[in-house]
Amino acid sequence: MQTTPSESPAPSPYHGSVRELLEVAVPLIISSGSVSLMHVVDRVYLTWWSLDALAAALPAGLAFWAAISLPMGIAVYTNTFVAQYAGAGRKERLVASVWQGTYFAILAGLLMLGLNPLAARLFSWMGHEPAVQAYEIEYFSVMLWGAVPMLLAAVLSSYFSGRGRTRIVMAVNLFVALVNLVLDYILIFGIEGWVTPKGVWGAAFATVVAQATAAAIFAWLVFKSCHEESVPMWTLRRFDRELVGRMLWYGMPNGVQFVVDVSGFVVFIALVGHLGKRELTATNLAFNLNSLAFIPMLGLSTAVMTLVGQRIGERNPQLAVRTTWLAFLVSSVYMMAWAVLFVIVPDVVLAPYAAFAEVESFSELRPMVVVLLRFIVLYSFFDSMVIVFGAAVRGAGDTKFSMWFSFASAWLLMVLPVYAASWTGTLTLSFAWWTVTVYIFVLGLGFLARFVRGRWKSMSVIEQDPHHELHEDLTTLPRQATTTAAAGTVVAAEPAPVTPE
Repeated sequence: MQTTPSESPAPSPYHGSVRELLEVAVPLIISSGSVSLMHVVDRVYLTWWSLDALAAALPAGLAFWAAISLPMGIAVYTNTFVAQYAGAGRKERLVASVWQGTYFAILAGLLMLGLNPLAARLFSWMGHEPAVQAYEIEYFSVMLWGAVPMLLAAVLSSYFSGRGRTRIVMAVNLFVALVNLVLDYILIFGIEGWVTPKGVWGAAFATVVAQATAAAIFAWLVFKSCHEESVPMWTLRRFDRELVGRMLWYGMPNGVQFVVDVSGFVVFIALVGHLGKRELTATNLAFNLNSLAFIPMLGLSTAVMTLVGQRIGERNPQLAVRTTWLAFLVSSVYMMAWAVLFVIVPDVVLAPYAAFAEVESFSELRPMVVVLLRFIVLYSFFDSMVIVFGAAVRGAGDTKFSMWFSFASAWLLMVLPVYAASWTGTLTLSFAWWTVTVYIFVLGLGFLARFVRGRWKSMSVIEQDPHHELHEDLTTLPRQATTTAAAGTVVAAEPAPVTPE
């Protein structure tokens, strides 16, 4: 029977509910939390190994993420295609999008190895102390070998996360985190008579091995799932130029946004390093603690993108609105809880770092880090807005706004003011962190405004199903759903162009 606006099927009570949000989000939050814990423990181990190693780990890690962020932003956007195809009930197109993402991940990861000869020049430009530079180059060079497995893991996990099967993603990531933590300790400190201590090199290599393990497990699970669901996976493996074009059209701005965000912080960290090793180490430690709170919320962000994408695929964006506000409530409560910990008991969160660090050196860092944690408390609520509302609009396909707004905010409000202060010799650690705080304030409010405006409701990244029973001229449909009934029939007024309009 042909579906018309008046005959739009009633949405399931489960859709748009707290239960649906939590069933999708909690495994992803735990999964992201395991990644966060993995990074924190990695930094704790390096603190025990050497404070120079700790000072080098964040700049080198951020430099690597700045390099991989463009292809990673495109790779993780496979999740949106999977979610929208899942919502539309088009399983074969869902699998085809994973194949195209896989081809892209392999090619982009191999190309990244060409950055290896540039490592020495990059960290020389940052101007950090020679001992720190040596560790930075070592860490960055090893991490480049992990580009292919990291990108593959991101694409292949989207097959499950985009469909809401997030417990699988959680199980794999928890196992991989455990593998990384064990290898981290063994390779950094060694085992007498068996493994020689590798320090920073060992920390990076453990991460590469863990990511390769994740990619292999996800690949096996995807093959297994397709076989069980009788999806002709091998017949869908052909290169699809039109689909790749759309994935790049929407994924590229997402990747550029990743570049803008990460590279902005790379430059910020490099400039703060000019103040001295203590300021650089304190900033690294504060951001590492911030990641302990922030990274689990990336799981919630992925859940929001997934559920918004599914509702767009079902043509019911009003339920996506409800889900997004519920997610914002969860995120706000969570981030405020961390803010209370940072203010009331900072020594509790600092204790693992202090446990085996050089007592005199760490005691000098502590007061500085405690002050920086107060800046994190100031902007944590607005970070919730960035996480949730930014994910919601990108889950529908509104990636170009996200790209340009993030670029303007990061470079005009954070990077350029810090650069100007550094150039004039007036830069202080307090000023630098105020710019970060203002930047996140503006970013959070901007994404909130974009979400409330609602233009994303009329967007979609997937093409119309030629076998669908709807035969109306799409250009006559409203650009934005205004009621639940109307939302059930609205499709994209802009049908995922491959070339600029």
